[in-house]
Amino acid sequence: MPDVRNNSSRRLKGTAVFFVLLAVLLAVPVSSFGGKKKKDAPAAAPPPPIVVDYSRFVWPNPPAIARVKFTAWFAGDKVDEETTAQKAAKDKKSWMDRLAGTRPDNEKKIKPHFQLLNPYGMGVDSKGRLYVADAKVGAIFVFNTETRDTELIKNGVTAHFAFIIGLAVDDSDDRVFVSDRDLRHVLVISADRKVEASISEGLVTPGEVAVDSENRLLYVSDVATDQVMVYDADTFKLIRRIGTGNKQHTLTTPGDFARPGGMAVDKDGNLYVADTMNNRIEIFDADGGFIKEIGKHGDGPGDFARPKGVAVDSDGHIWVADGMQDRVHVLNWDGQLLTWLGGKHSLIPGDFSGLVNVIIDKKNRVFTSEIYPGRVQQFRYITDAEAETEKRNREKALEEKVAQRRGSAASVPAETVAPKQGEQDKPEGTAAK
Repeated sequence: MPDVRNNSSRRLKGTAVFFVLLAVLLAVPVSSFGGKKKKDAPAAAPPPPIVVDYSRFVWPNPPAIARVKFTAWFAGDKVDEETTAQKAAKDKKSWMDRLAGTRPDNEKKIKPHFQLLNPYGMGVDSKGRLYVADAKVGAIFVFNTETRDTELIKNGVTAHFAFIIGLAVDDSDDRVFVSDRDLRHVLVISADRKVEASISEGLVTPGEVAVDSENRLLYVSDVATDQVMVYDADTFKLIRRIGTGNKQHTLTTPGDFARPGGMAVDKDGNLYVADTMNNRIEIFDADGGFIKEIGKHGDGPGDFARPKGVAVDSDGHIWVADGMQDRVHVLNWDGQLLTWLGGKHSLIPGDFSGLVNVIIDKKNRVFTSEIYPGRVQQFRYITDAEAETEKRNREKALEEKVAQRRGSAASVPAETVAPKQGEQDKPEGTAAK
């Protein structure tokens, strides 16, 4: 018969040993099972930043001489990024502090990040800074295009904005003109960020804005009345109206509009207007006289399908931002297509998504605004003179290479040339017959 007492004693001893081992295991840190961590091990270096070679984005494609180069893009104000060491040096709060709702002091200093949401009108001041009106943010972004530092002209701080659309800068004194669709006026903001005036005479739904700094004229397109209002840029008095008003976007006659959009002024004071619903660009002189129209409806390069913005470069080429095609057409005075950008509805540099405007500054920089998502792209226009210089340089380089190749062939030593058949056994001093 088995000894029940001995078996019970063994079971009790085994149970006691099990609980002792369990207590020992619970007392040992979990990290002990994974190997002892080196205290002096250096922190892992952050991965190197991805560098994109933007120099490859040129139009037209090589080997043709580039006439447009992508240089930068803007989407919002700069974010203060911390290094790994700075993050490691932060004060750590316990889970009880976070549960209680307290935050570290350094978290309280983080500023909100402003992002472009609906950029539309743009302008450049005398210092080369880029101004962008954003209706959804309710502010004007001011970008330093060199340092990328950003400041905002905010709603409720500098001025009251409802739905800002058009924007232009008088680079003679850096005043900013910004149109407000819902408030039906154009605000004039001085260089020191003070509201100087509000222009409302004749306006129903103000859209884009353009300034003729030489002739002291301010142009405002009104999409409700199908007219362009012309004001004195200094007294803000209404001088005249271009186009027949209040015809419900039905007019197609030269000099009239159906929802006029973006505008531009060339070096001769001529005014260019994107006649959006009529799919054309109309050109007027400084007195409002009709000169000509260019463009026709279509869905390919050189044709228009809702042109919204227009700009003129230093050589007189006409740049048209087409909202439906998401394409920028570059045309000459006769309306002939020279080159184009975009047309693929993407976020790749040089493509667009929701293209609404284009401007060109005195430094031959081209800026485009698009709203899906909010982004401004910056390009560099290569002038006719620069392109001609590049052409001559290429021709000269080709001539030098040709001369070098031909010179190398002509300078082969005579002794390396094999003698002709029949001359091998000819005695020295014997003339060939």
